[in-house]
Amino acid sequence: MTWQEYQYFIIITVFTWLLSLVLLTFWKSQKMQLIGKILVFVGLASILAFTIGLWISLQRPVFRTLAETRLWYGIFIAIIGIVVYYRWKFLWVLYYNLGLGSLFLIINYFNPDTFDKTLMPALQSPWFIPHVIVYMIGYAFLGVASLIGLVGLYKIWKKDEIKTTLLLADNIVYIGFAFLTFGLLFGALWAKEAWGHYWTWDPKETWAFITWLMYLLYIHLRFNTKKNINWAFWALALAFVVLMICWFGVNYLPSAQSSVHVYGG
Repeated sequence: MTWQEYQYFIIITVFTWLLSLVLLTFWKSQKMQLIGKILVFVGLASILAFTIGLWISLQRPVFRTLAETRLWYGIFIAIIGIVVYYRWKFLWVLYYNLGLGSLFLIINYFNPDTFDKTLMPALQSPWFIPHVIVYMIGYAFLGVASLIGLVGLYKIWKKDEIKTTLLLADNIVYIGFAFLTFGLLFGALWAKEAWGHYWTWDPKETWAFITWLMYLLYIHLRFNTKKNINWAFWALALAFVVLMICWFGVNYLPSAQSSVHVYGG
């Protein structure tokens, strides 16, 4: 599997996800609903097949470059959207997750990386895969949480019932925050093994800690301002901006150019 085949898989994925959302939204018959649900999994299977094939072809974990992490983000956020849809029947979450997943996959098409088999010595560690995986899963959950924060703010403005939205936000944040915490811990253990230090205040590490604090702030506000939850929803909505800076925005900071965390091309 090579980058040249990516275009075929992404066409299948994006088209089937788009068609599934059309069927789930406008056709209410059981047959059309079933077809729509099947198409969601067809799209997911397509991009998974490419990613696994690329892993086999490169003979290394597909986590080294920024484009490779975008592949996993598209996969994980789609899976979370499917789980939330089946658990809570929120079609708008499925819209957002499949839409955001498609966006990241399309960005990959227009900004491909040069995929090669090389891994620097520091990446040849047993901590490499779990560290990146837990972070990508955490990012996917917390990306959904920020949308829920915006929905919560809108419902407050409309004076609608927000109990269900709050419950969903809390559940998603707690899960995402747990993965984010494990990502920090795994990263520290990996750094100790590779460079002899758990923490060096590298720009990426600093922004990872700031991101962790932003979602901790939401949890704190939920426990201490239960009557006025506007601040909690605002913190949740804005935290995604910090998360995006941590993920790839930090790459463009001058101070990060010598960082070991800057993604290779």
